[in-house]
Amino acid sequence: MGFIDEIERRRTFAIISHPDAGKTTLTEKLLLFGGAIQVAGAVKSNKIKKSATSDFMEIERQRGISVATSVMGFNYKDKKINILDTPGHQDFAEDTFRTLTAVDSVIIVIDVAKGVEAQTEKLAKVCRMRNTPVMVFINKLDRVGKDAFDLLDEVEQKLKIKVRPLSWPISMGPEFKGVYNIYKQELVLFKAHGKQSEEEVITFSDINDPKLDNYITPFTEQFREEIELINGVYDDFDLNTYLSAEIAPVFFGSAINNFGVKELLDCFIEIAPSPLPASTEERTIRPDEEKFSGFVFKIHANMDPKHRDRIAFLRICSGLFERNKNYLHVRHKKNLKFSSPTAFMADKKDIVEYAYPGDIVGLHDTGNFKIGDSLTSGEQLHFKGIPSFSPELFRYIENADPLKYKQLAKGIEQLMDEGVAQLFISSFNNRKIIGTVGALQFDVIQYRLEHEYGAKCRYEPIQLHKACWLECSDENQIKEFSRRKAKYMAHDKEGKLVYLSDSKYGLNLDISEYPEITFHFTSEF
Repeated sequence: MGFIDEIERRRTFAIISHPDAGKTTLTEKLLLFGGAIQVAGAVKSNKIKKSATSDFMEIERQRGISVATSVMGFNYKDKKINILDTPGHQDFAEDTFRTLTAVDSVIIVIDVAKGVEAQTEKLAKVCRMRNTPVMVFINKLDRVGKDAFDLLDEVEQKLKIKVRPLSWPISMGPEFKGVYNIYKQELVLFKAHGKQSEEEVITFSDINDPKLDNYITPFTEQFREEIELINGVYDDFDLNTYLSAEIAPVFFGSAINNFGVKELLDCFIEIAPSPLPASTEERTIRPDEEKFSGFVFKIHANMDPKHRDRIAFLRICSGLFERNKNYLHVRHKKNLKFSSPTAFMADKKDIVEYAYPGDIVGLHDTGNFKIGDSLTSGEQLHFKGIPSFSPELFRYIENADPLKYKQLAKGIEQLMDEGVAQLFISSFNNRKIIGTVGALQFDVIQYRLEHEYGAKCRYEPIQLHKACWLECSDENQIKEFSRRKAKYMAHDKEGKLVYLSDSKYGLNLDISEYPEITFHFTSEF
């Protein structure tokens, strides 16, 4: 297969949702269809008999939430599919924001009973900012939930995107009969056994066919009226409006029962975009360019705690990536080659010889990479849009075991490189301050330091409101500001000057008092 054909067959996407909407379950069912796993809950250990394939960190299994983005690749109907399963929990939203820089499209999962929730709105806003095409999967139809039309209205209002249903539920909860695949004009009958390959699929080119009564009574007339209403109210599905992120196709189903998932997947591989161009400070990169380029969007330490390995996740943007070939690390201005680049199936890794635009490869890292780094065939490129957000929660971090000082220092350094949280060194007292966007991240850091590095830490409270990166053409202004605010000045891990404001009121006052200084709320400016 040629280079262009390999690019065309790739679909790299993220699944996003509010916690508990069924995102990780949907991921598993997609993997089942791809033959990537044989049984749901395929990860087993002595302690945990069943656990989602994509939740591979011990703390995720204990708490039943995803706290790290997992990458999984598989083939389905001659397409190479790369799924990035993201944390749903809002405390880990920053990891999800960064992941959205590495995908070409998104599937949003919504719980039929709860509708559009707060975290889904935030993540959809990031998709809008990036013009990322989205599809919607309304989940848990085997339970009683909101009216389907009301849900569509809610999606349009809260996610600010027009919708077009491509499948339609026939009732829900205990009376759930199945879904009608509008895209292919097929009726799929529901059986609660989780094996959709055995579902009965009946094709109706005409929904007024009297035989329909044999399958969906007593809902036949209601169903016909609803389909008529859909065709009257919603525009016909148009591929270009989906690809330009102006309309979201909607599917209904029950991921836990593996129902409605095949309709979603079959349509997705047909209409979702293959790898898209990427923006750098220098120019736009097209995937079909000969020269290789890619960027690191995630770093994960200790995917295998026995081997202390650290993996940098690289999204390939153009050209062919080859094992054991020299590539330029743009920030360090030095060439690196990789003897064992890996492709992922959650925590399982396979060494790859080649990888194409759209693929995600894992590079074993001894500390060379940080999030946002570029790797190229030699060109100086700096990829855009991979920020660190201003933290909103802060604590001093202290060593709880003086004998493990080195382990603690290494653990903090590696976890900060991952983007789990941000580290600031106070210019006033030289103490280390951890900043996060969610309280749960403090628990994750403490847990991982102890279980992966053998180091114990304790936290002390500090009353801060927000971290701001400062920029000003007049150095004297910065010096004057730093002198007046000496108690609240710090440096981030890269040595950039940061102002740790102690209150919203005080920050607004500072911004109006120092108009020459720009206060940035992300580190990328």
